[in-house]
Amino acid sequence: MSFDPVITLFSCHYTSQQSCAAEGKELEQLGFPSSINLVRVPCTGKLQITTLLKAFEDGADGVYVVGCPEDGCHNVKGSIRAAKRVAAVRAALEELGVEGERVQMYHLPRGLHPEFVAKGKEMDARIRDLGPSPFSN
Repeated sequence: MSFDPVITLFSCHYTSQQSCAAEGKELEQLGFPSSINLVRVPCTGKLQITTLLKAFEDGADGVYVVGCPEDGCHNVKGSIRAAKRVAAVRAALEELGVEGERVQMYHLPRGLHPEFVAKGKEMDARIRDLGPSPFSN
């Protein structure tokens, strides 16, 4: 069964700033999946577990976070905090019998790097394989 996933990406302002250049047209031209809704945040360390869970409640089939490299976070430990919260959401999903792979954390360098687009494509393919979220009924 084919479906069009809804994926929410919370991305660090510093990691995604180049990705939003030209109103996202550059991302589109590089093949960034249209299934991904990019939400820029000042620092991924400010993301709360409830924010990640709310994205699922609001209809996301998958959620991922892109923050600074662990050893190069603009706010020192923001992306490390985010990774711990993503791990907590993953554990909560698995406890509920839902695939933990629906939530993911990536640490990427600043700017528009091929990895930013590649991780988007990776999440899109993963969520398409998993199918619709059980929360989206």
